[in-house]
Formats: sequence, structure tokens, C-alpha cells
Amino acid sequence: MKEVFTALADGKSLNQPRRRLSVASGAILHQLAGAHGKYFGAKIYSTHPKHGAWFLVLLYESETGRPRALIEANHLGRIRTGAVTGLATSLLAKPDARVLGVIGAGFQAEAQVEAVLAVRPIERVRVWSRKEENRTRFADVCARRFSVQATAVDTARMAVADADIIVTATYARTPVLEANWVAPGTHINAVGSNHPQRRELSPEILDRAELIVVDSVEQAKIEAGDLLLWKGQEFATAPAVAELASLVKSPRPKGADAVTVFKSVGLGVEDVAAGEWVYEEALRLGKGIPLPVFQS
Repeated sequence: MKEVFTALADGKSLNQPRRRLSVASGAILHQLAGAHGKYFGAKIYSTHPKHGAWFLVLLYESETGRPRALIEANHLGRIRTGAVTGLATSLLAKPDARVLGVIGAGFQAEAQVEAVLAVRPIERVRVWSRKEENRTRFADVCARRFSVQATAVDTARMAVADADIIVTATYARTPVLEANWVAPGTHINAVGSNHPQRRELSPEILDRAELIVVDSVEQAKIEAGDLLLWKGQEFATAPAVAELASLVKSPRPKGADAVTVFKSVGLGVEDVAAGEWVYEEALRLGKGIPLPVFQS
């Protein structure tokens, strides 16, 4: 993901914002695209409020336009979303961060913890979600898989109290994190919402933040509810707002007590880059044996 955002900053990679098509049953088709390295392609997925979601990545060769892979991408999407959080955390969180507070224990949360642990020396994880059984299960999974002290707590405020890093990974329509819960110097990753009418962060958190980073201003103007419900599309002109690509190229200095926010909506170019890695790794592991390819 660092390669991706460096290439975006240099104009060498491309991203096309998500489009959505809704049908009468309540099902939605989502499409987002990008180009990176030797490949271009799209992630296409369907969602239904009663029947779940199905994700596919289509990968094409840029030089010829030939299709190279069709990848089932439910888990791939979690990995790339976590990896971008890891990148933002590596740029924005305190180097000695030890405590991670997590709000939400669903589809995205485990990869978020994994990514933060990859870039910071986290010793304790505290998690809250609305259902006690979900947060207890999630804490047990984190403790076993990552060998950290992981605790399920009774309130969102308890999860983030004195945390160095916070992750919100929920489907909330109204804020699940309040400004007076957040300690000075905390970095927040808000990854749960890519809908203009949903938000996880109170506007007071964004008022307080010294730096607010988005993966794409263009796409955030369409679907980052946290920011749109804060200042409308005018959020993009706020002095505190920056794109992740610019930060990768030119890190911004910040105060030791600064609160920072990464608002993730998820980009098609991230999926293409993740799909590229999977495809080329499959070729490498095949030891020169050609994989089946699409025939023209």
C-alpha cells in the first residue's frame, strides 16, 4: 500500500471512485477501479441487507488489456483495508504506542488489529461492540492469534480510555466516539463508513484534530459521511485535511499532543494492487507452471 500511495502521489497510478447501482430488492452493485504497476482492473461486489455481500476483483494486463485473473475478494478486501490503516498508523501514531482501543468486532476489525500490530509495539487491546458475545469472542481471537493482552469491555468509552490508537469499524449512523473520550496524542483510524449519511466520529473530534487524512479527497467528497456531515464538501478546503499520498511523500510534523484522524473509504487502486500481489505470488509459487488464463 505504501507503493500504491507513492505512485498516486507521482501520478503513476490511477483511481476511479466507487459507483453504486441499486435495485428494487434492496440489493446494490458496487464498482470501483484503478491502475497500478503492470495491471488495471476493478472490484465489483454486491450487497443485500438480508443476504450478505460477495466480492470479486477483475485483474487485467495494462499493456495488452488481456484479462489475467478473477479473484474472490472477501478476505482480500479486509487485508487491503487493514494494510492501508497500517500505513496511515505508521505515519501518524506515536512510535511508542502501546494501547489500542477498538470499537466494533465485525468483518473488518481483526485485520485492523493485525495491521496496527505490524507497525506499532501494541501490548494491550481493548474492544467494545454492542453484543457482549461478539466482543468477548473477538478479544479471545486477538489474544490467541496475536499474543497480546486483549480485553472485552462494557462501553465504548472504556475501550478508548487512555488509548494511544483507536480504530472504529462499525456500521453506525451516529457517532460512536466522542471528543472528550480521546486522550491528547491519540491517533484514530475510522474505517467503518463509506456512506454519506453514516458517521462514527463526532464533529467535535474533527474540530479538535490537528491533522485529518483521507485516502482520496475526490472519493471522500462522495461517500465519507464523517466529513460530509461535519462540513459538507467544504471539508476538503480545511487546513487540517490532507491526502494519504501527499503524506507518504512529505510527512507533516505534528505536536506530541496532537490528535490525528485517518478517514478510510477504500479505493479501487488498493484492490488492484492487492490483486496484483496475489496473482504474481501465485505465479511464483507455481514455479513456472502457467496458470489457466482467459482465452480470447
